[in-house]
Amino acid sequence: MTKHTLSRRGFMKATGATGLLAASGIASPAIAKTKKLKIGFVTPQTGPLAIFAEPDQFTLNQFAKKIGDGLMINGSKHEIEFIVKDSQSNSNRASSVAQELILGEEVDVICATSTPDTTNPVADQAELNGVPCLTNDTPWQPHFFGRQGDPAKGFQYTYHFFWGLEDIIGSFVNMWDKVDTNKVVGALWPNDPDGNGWAHPELGFPPVMTQRGYKLVDPGRYQNMSDDFSAQISAFKQAGVEIVTGVVIPPDFTTFWTQAAQQGFHPKVVNAAKATEFPQAVGALGDRADGLSVEVWWSPHHPFSSGFTGQTSAELAADYEAQTGNPWTMPLGFKHSLFEVIFDSLQRSEDPTDPDSIAAAIKATNYNSVVGNINFAGGPVPNIAKTPLVGGQWRLENGKPVLDIVENGAHPDIPLTGEMKAIG
Repeated sequence: MTKHTLSRRGFMKATGATGLLAASGIASPAIAKTKKLKIGFVTPQTGPLAIFAEPDQFTLNQFAKKIGDGLMINGSKHEIEFIVKDSQSNSNRASSVAQELILGEEVDVICATSTPDTTNPVADQAELNGVPCLTNDTPWQPHFFGRQGDPAKGFQYTYHFFWGLEDIIGSFVNMWDKVDTNKVVGALWPNDPDGNGWAHPELGFPPVMTQRGYKLVDPGRYQNMSDDFSAQISAFKQAGVEIVTGVVIPPDFTTFWTQAAQQGFHPKVVNAAKATEFPQAVGALGDRADGLSVEVWWSPHHPFSSGFTGQTSAELAADYEAQTGNPWTMPLGFKHSLFEVIFDSLQRSEDPTDPDSIAAAIKATNYNSVVGNINFAGGPVPNIAKTPLVGGQWRLENGKPVLDIVENGAHPDIPLTGEMKAIG
């Protein structure tokens, strides 16, 4: 969409193919003199990260219905308009559409989710143009340091909440400890912000692995959308790798795991962040899905509730499955919490039409969301709030993948629902 100024009717007509705003329930403003608030949302609806965007329509429709004809802020009702842009799973495109939202649509707040390829360029554009921005679903180090963040200064307009590399490293290694292996670990780390962050010799996996007695086999960075992992598999077999870990987009993991079977490579533990976070992607692997393990950022088992709808995690997941016919996914909780925090911040702002006022309200957030408490005052660096992380393992039940919580060392309040086992 290239036209900068577009009526709400025209926008809805133009985006009808996505269905994101159709039947959203947003009505005409009850108070004509009150400024409509525009919320820009950048999300990878197409491309290799599209699986992250599956809950978008449900989430936007849910909030639109709840808001109805407006959001009450300081005694005045403001109509809310969501303007959605597809990043196409491309960081350059994410930056470009963020500019469109900021300069063309003149959004009051911009938000984004789904890996550094989306969150980082959107936040950079927001910071550059002085627009309040909220993001999640990227480990905080690739987001903060990937944007050249300075812990002594932080950012003025951009805020982010998610877990960090220290959390996933701890969870993964705790899962490895639960299985009898030779402690030789092969890494699948791509040449992207996530892969480079996870491979960092000081802030990533390597030093913790050494500390915990594991040997790293790292064949080096590979390019996303690779069609041949023979070199990695050969290196892993030669080194006697029994554990594979990585942060892999779903198409690449399918390629790797298929070729591993063809080439006789059978590790005891496989943690593949991104790729094995989704029941759709895991289910497509058939019997080969059984026993794969992954970090769990949110699930129906999490003991948290939405401050906006009042739904528990279990109720939100059940509502999603009933409305869409699709299984719940981890991004569902974080899409929901993203808009929870945005609307909580708008309602607390002194002036929801002033960027500095909105940014100050986001900064002051101390909110109990469906993914846990969000509090930017808690660090670990400015503009960042952390959320809990546990470990999970897939099992097949009547041919369908079910995710059990098998590791909760850092967050015992999130209950275990299964026991970590070796693959096959």
